[in-house]
Order: sequence, then structure tokens, then C-alpha cells
Amino acid sequence: MYVRFFLSLRNVEGLPHERGIDVSHETIGFWQNRFGPMFAAEIHRNCTICLPLGQV
Repeated sequence: MYVRFFLSLRNVEGLPHERGIDVSHETIGFWQNRFGPMFAAEIHRNCTICLPLGQV
């Protein structure tokens, strides 16, 4: 999956950690694989000038 922002899983792990929530980078990767395609499809569905999925 293409991620627009250049954050590693460990960088993303640090975001909730700053707010007192401990989440491992493995969990972040699992969430990316599980929910990322749903988010991408929803964004693509609502975008009026998007390229077809996979042509980014």
C-alpha cells in the first residue's frame, strides 16, 4: 500500500506513545494492512480528481 507521508512504523508508534498509549510497530503494521485499503477506497470514492487506484 502506498502511504503519502514518509513515516516508518516506528515513527507512527511514537505518535500515540506521546499521548500515553503504548502500541507496538507490529500492531501499526497490522492496522495498515487491515484498514489501509478500506481508507484508500473511501478516499478514492470521495475524490473528484483522483487517479485510478494503483496509478499514483
